[in-house]
Amino acid sequence: MRLYRFLSAPDDSTFCHKVTAALNKGWHLYGSPTYAYDKKTKSMRCGQSVVKDIDGQEYGPDTKLSDW
Repeated sequence: MRLYRFLSAPDDSTFCHKVTAALNKGWHLYGSPTYAYDKKTKSMRCGQSVVKDIDGQEYGPDTKLSDW
């Protein structure tokens, strides 16, 4: 199965740590990062898509993506 996640966080080290943790768990960057203004918090936020292939497993709606 191929898994997809979209990671987002404030524009600070939190975002970098979140993406780094995913990369160290075997996830791969997918596409370009995004950067947008959050009106509610009046701050910038970053986002990055990541994917991961898992052999021998079948995806279902109950699959907890953060477990992988």
